[in-house]
Amino acid sequence: MSGTSDGPAPATDLVRPALTESHAPTPPRAGNPPHEERAPHLESLVEPPVDLAAGFPAELAAGLPALLAPDVPATLFPLSSGTRGMPVNGAAAPNGDTVPNGSAPVDGSTSVNGSAASPGSAGVHGDTSGTDDAPGAEGPAGAGTRTFRAIFAAAPLAMAVVDREGRVVTANDTMAALLGTEPAALTGRPAADLLDLGSDARTWHAYREVLRGRQARLRCTRRLKHPEGHSLWAQVTVGPLPEEERAVLLSVSDISARRELQARLRHLQMHDPVTRLPNRTLFFERLSAALEAEANAESGTGRIGLCYLDLDGFKAVNDTLGHRVGDRLLAAVAERLRRCANEAGFGRTVTPLVARLGGDEFAVLVEESTGTEQLAELAESVLEALQAPFDLSGQRLSVSASIGVVERRAAGTTATGLMQAADTTLYWAKADGKSRWTLFDPERNAHRITRQALSSTLRPAVERGEFALEYQPLVCMEDGGVSGVEALVRWNHPQFGTLTPNRFIGLAEEDGSIVQLGRWVLATACRQARRWQLDHPDAEPIFVSVNVAVRQVWDSDLVADVAATLAETGLAPHLLQLELTESAVMGSAGRPLQTLQALSDMGVRIAIDDFGTGYSNLAYLSRLPVSVLKLDGSFVRGFQFESAENGAGADARSNPADEVVVEAMIQLAHRLGLTVTAECVETAGQASRLRRIGCDTGQGWLYSRPVTPDRISALLRSACART
Repeated sequence: MSGTSDGPAPATDLVRPALTESHAPTPPRAGNPPHEERAPHLESLVEPPVDLAAGFPAELAAGLPALLAPDVPATLFPLSSGTRGMPVNGAAAPNGDTVPNGSAPVDGSTSVNGSAASPGSAGVHGDTSGTDDAPGAEGPAGAGTRTFRAIFAAAPLAMAVVDREGRVVTANDTMAALLGTEPAALTGRPAADLLDLGSDARTWHAYREVLRGRQARLRCTRRLKHPEGHSLWAQVTVGPLPEEERAVLLSVSDISARRELQARLRHLQMHDPVTRLPNRTLFFERLSAALEAEANAESGTGRIGLCYLDLDGFKAVNDTLGHRVGDRLLAAVAERLRRCANEAGFGRTVTPLVARLGGDEFAVLVEESTGTEQLAELAESVLEALQAPFDLSGQRLSVSASIGVVERRAAGTTATGLMQAADTTLYWAKADGKSRWTLFDPERNAHRITRQALSSTLRPAVERGEFALEYQPLVCMEDGGVSGVEALVRWNHPQFGTLTPNRFIGLAEEDGSIVQLGRWVLATACRQARRWQLDHPDAEPIFVSVNVAVRQVWDSDLVADVAATLAETGLAPHLLQLELTESAVMGSAGRPLQTLQALSDMGVRIAIDDFGTGYSNLAYLSRLPVSVLKLDGSFVRGFQFESAENGAGADARSNPADEVVVEAMIQLAHRLGLTVTAECVETAGQASRLRRIGCDTGQGWLYSRPVTPDRISALLRSACART
């Protein structure tokens, strides 16, 4: 094979990377290089000495030193156990005597204890009777060596003995066949070149450590090119022979079939069976690798983009036509997405990756993004590609998609953060009307995060007493006196400061905490109204108006809560007014209507808030126990200035139609026996015009902003002083 190799396989192609397997070293023996001489990173690439008998036939492992070529000096590898105890070239005999060089007869007449023996005694070429290995056997002492050599040559495992210089001393036929050559052609060649052990620094240094006698073992995987042209995967193991042999044993296993099976299994594991696209697992693997590469790359854009899309109305396809047609539609959509990605990647370094993340959700990952324009063009091309109908076995289907687009710098971005942003943006695209793409907006996302933070702390905030009430006066338009107040809740948030109801009431209605909060507001407002009544007995008692959410009607016993609160505080029922929105009351039946009727029978006043923005069905009001209409502020804002007929020049922004509409609503409400309160009264001109057309009560900054209970007490004291 002449040492050619494709090197380690890419991480995406392997179940396990082709890296060196290693263990910590044992202390070096005497004569070995000091521990400090070894490279620090090699500590993890070597392992303690292993028993070479493991994995080999017992008789082969015992006689490995005898497998060398005949011309190898006996001092390098003495004979095996079949001739154990025989002094050779001055070696010590078992009895401690040393036989000088040349003292052993050629015919092997040296005895087992080192004394001279007559011909026929156990020796190198003599009878082996009485020896440890072959009791009673007849034949030359070299028969054991020949047997081991035969086993070595015929072993199904490719093996070679390599000296300390890294050159092959001898190799068996299996090794030669694996490398596509003859055994003799391997002798003397560097093993590292044959098996590509020098292709990466870690493996090369670990291999050199084994050759130096560090009592280490190296195992690595290599992809080798066979002389016939095909490639194969080989697992290479290098382990030490006994120290006195000064050689290592190298074995090679062909694991191509196993690697091919692993690759097939990995492909099945990493790809969606319906669309044949990469699945969620492979997508996140590629995304994490791309983020790391982009963040650390010195060249390239250093940016990354993602189009996260969801098919609109796909569930209806499954429900009406069945999952088989749904799967065909998903496969067809995947093919169009793949085509769009290939067109977007034409002429670029990396083609966008299309993956199915589950259900009808797909993702298109753009590495080395050039900016939001590139992602916008890709999203537009996807929407355009999906507009054409799909023909599926006679079924003609049309489908659209909503796409969330995120593009940002890779540095500091995590896979989780990128997907969260993409998911949020996809939600925006669906909320904005579907069949469109939406670009990630940091400010909009910050608002969403704030909403989540508020939602998660709403319930505990009530228990911690973070809410407070302010009161805005309701003024009689005829005489300017304060007839009542509206209780407005404020949240003194420890992080975001004082929050008005429009920041958190919607969240409270969504998660149900409005019921708990509503009870607290009702009890606090009634208690405060009773306190004003007791503190100012000479003043006309004022009523308190409390907003009630429709969920309070459905999720709690509002009638029981009101009755208990009035009984506890001692407030008269006619001094309590409950405000419900028009959309929550109009067209109501069943429990809401019964609740309103019970409250009205109790003596509590019912007001319709923001009237004019919903049904505006005055005829229906005659069948509801309603006593007050509160006109929405949008009508009053058109009354900015006094009309021209009253001496002031009419402003261009004044809309005469507003006055006509408001006057008509007031007259109809009066005919039904209802009183009218105008919200958002900010100027004297507005107040004058409202008074002229018959409005009963005004509320707005002209009279007072929402204030604390002490300020309302001051108003009551001043009213008493005037009378």
